[in-house]
Amino acid sequence: MNFIKTEIEGVVIVEPRVFKDPRGYFYESFSEREFVANGINCKFVQDNQSKSSYGVIRGLHCQTGEHCQAKLVRALVGKVLDVVVDVRRDSPTFGKHVAVELSDENHRQLFMPHGCLHGFSVLSETAVFAYKVDRFYNKESEWGMRFDAPEFGIDWKVPADKVLTSDKDRIEHSLKDVPEFSIKDKFVEL
Repeated sequence: MNFIKTEIEGVVIVEPRVFKDPRGYFYESFSEREFVANGINCKFVQDNQSKSSYGVIRGLHCQTGEHCQAKLVRALVGKVLDVVVDVRRDSPTFGKHVAVELSDENHRQLFMPHGCLHGFSVLSETAVFAYKVDRFYNKESEWGMRFDAPEFGIDWKVPADKVLTSDKDRIEHSLKDVPEFSIKDKFVEL
């Protein structure tokens, strides 16, 4: 696997080694040994999966407090634009975002540490999206900001008239409302 640092500390693109032949392909999507060797020491406890159609934007969400989650995400089917926003107040990249295309063709994954908002937009007809998390989901610990929050200026690569979201994705929080997260609350040493 190839581990690529991004401009946000702890956010890492993971590119697996894909072995192709006339039958198709094979790759390891997760190897604890390789992750630890590359500075990511995380115990995943839950896998989640969603299916969405073109134009769906899910996010920007996170869990707070003791339920704060690190995530490893990927597109099993289709193509998404995956977005991570750093909301750790003591981070030099506080309020900045990284956007990475994940697809069933490039097999890329994205790892994000605690203290990051997460969302994705669906760029293909449909997409099946999977993610591993290091803490169990807790409804009372949900927090988020609008997917189109002007503070971030995110280009979701979907025309405004094609965007499909939920009420949860239109939350009116701003960066001044961000709960306490710390860049020290990490397990990533790169």
